[in-house]
Amino acid sequence: MPSNIVLVTGVAGELGGKLLARLGNNPDFERVIGVDTVPPDKAVLQRMGHAEFVRADIRNPLIAKVISTAKVDTVVHASCTAHPAGPGRRTAIKEVNVIGTMRLLAACQRSPLVRKLVVKSTAAVYGASARSQAVFTEDSELIPTSTSGYAKDAVEMEGYVRGLVRRRPDITTTLFRFANIIGPETDTVLARYFALPVVPTVFGYDARIQLLHSSDALAVLERATLNDKPGVFNVGSEGVLTLSQAIRRAGRVELPMPRSVVPSVGKVLRGARVVDFSADQVRLLNFGRVVDIAKLKQEFGYTPRWTTREAFDDYIVGRGLRPVLDGGKLAGLAGRVLVAAATGQSR
Repeated sequence: MPSNIVLVTGVAGELGGKLLARLGNNPDFERVIGVDTVPPDKAVLQRMGHAEFVRADIRNPLIAKVISTAKVDTVVHASCTAHPAGPGRRTAIKEVNVIGTMRLLAACQRSPLVRKLVVKSTAAVYGASARSQAVFTEDSELIPTSTSGYAKDAVEMEGYVRGLVRRRPDITTTLFRFANIIGPETDTVLARYFALPVVPTVFGYDARIQLLHSSDALAVLERATLNDKPGVFNVGSEGVLTLSQAIRRAGRVELPMPRSVVPSVGKVLRGARVVDFSADQVRLLNFGRVVDIAKLKQEFGYTPRWTTREAFDDYIVGRGLRPVLDGGKLAGLAGRVLVAAATGQSR
């Protein structure tokens, strides 16, 4: 049976906002509350039914008052940021990911009415390296690629979730580890990366990339809110694309570079406010990451409707990407500019 009063965090983001609208149009819910530091998009506000928006910061202990006063019984934590699209304030994002989660879960623990928790995490917790497994299962070791990146935030966040499960075993807890989400309206690192006319890659590497359509990500969050499906679940589409295949499908021009130059090129793109290339993302583009979704299909009961290939093609169509003309000349010019800028930054 659906819960009566639901609180959704991160509703200014695409996924949280669309979930708020979905739940707000479901008559089975007595009340649906969306919280964030800024309002959702106008499109969400116009179609969110009986749902309501409350401006609140989950980093503030007052979030506990929101939960207790509204008599919330289900919390959907959708504000974890794993793949910020553009350069942002790292400290602020980390505070929301880690401190915000800690405050939110402490509030859940203290409220006797909370009986369900749904958490959006990321498959980035498994890391990406030359020694990584070919396919990660939910029991695989969590090894973030860096000690200070967004994947490390997610590992810390999951630690808080496990602590809550131990202290409040009566709360039905569902945690999703999403593969990289993509879609026509999704603004992430990969969405911006594949939209670059000339796409820098690492010479000698051709990573396997597994994606997840944003509509499938939304569907599993909604299903977990409507039904009790406890556990940890990998969520990704069937199939993979190699990096070179994806670049060709998007009509972009690949620009292989020496591995030693890529971090500096990433800094150039980040400095130009084009795309936020963190160490986590660079390693993903080197080594790739694929998760097993057998548990999602068998225990959770959901099979993604979009394959990786279909999800990527929908992104291409939705973004209106057209093949780059005169790719050879453009690649040569971009290569010289990027390498020159990267060399200048590294001095």
